[in-house]
Amino acid sequence: MSPCIYIPIIVGLICAILGYLLGRLFRSSNDNSSNDNDSIILELRNKISQLEANLDACNKAKLALQNDLDACRESKSGLSSDLKLAREASANLGAAASLAKNSNDDSELKDKITKLEAELDACNKAKANLQTDLEAAKNTNNNLNLIPFNADAAKAVFGKKIKQDDLKIVEGIGPKIEGLFHNFDIKTWKALSEASIEKCQEVLNSGGERYRIHKPDTWPQQAKLAYEGKWEELLKWQDELDGGKL
Repeated sequence: MSPCIYIPIIVGLICAILGYLLGRLFRSSNDNSSNDNDSIILELRNKISQLEANLDACNKAKLALQNDLDACRESKSGLSSDLKLAREASANLGAAASLAKNSNDDSELKDKITKLEAELDACNKAKANLQTDLEAAKNTNNNLNLIPFNADAAKAVFGKKIKQDDLKIVEGIGPKIEGLFHNFDIKTWKALSEASIEKCQEVLNSGGERYRIHKPDTWPQQAKLAYEGKWEELLKWQDELDGGKL
């Protein structure tokens, strides 16, 4: 046989062997590369987890620092208030010290106060005296302004002696009711004429149930006629009344 026949066979075997070797080589390289990639990915994931943990810790630390900062600011505000109070207290202490320094003037101040109190007491007494004089002057003026009572004119109309400011001249008023009015310091015709009907009813109510049945509607007007000396008009009106009632 010709040796040339073995050449292709040998070449084929060599190629096969080379292909096998190259395949093993590349497969080993790929396996190593895959393992390396997995290692890198795992390492990166670990780093990411670590960074996330560090970030979370950093945020917590930041929050704690912010709380500390707020607390410091509040403390600063409180210290400012305390400082202000301390300054005010210091000012007050300074004033007190100044007052204590002038304590030698106490005696002079006490004497001045005593003098002023005496002057005030004298002023109050003078005021009371002036008030009394004023009331007396008012009473005198009221008496001067009173319409004079004419007993003869009253007797001529009523046919009997009429006593000045006798409230019983008013029809409907007897001795006991007159006493009730006197208890309320209503003792003259003028005073009764100026009293309201409600006031007259209050006087009657003070005497109890038996006096409440009386009707004082005309009493102030009757007293006014008596005070003004209008005897004929008063008598005519009383003739029309029924026990002082309209």
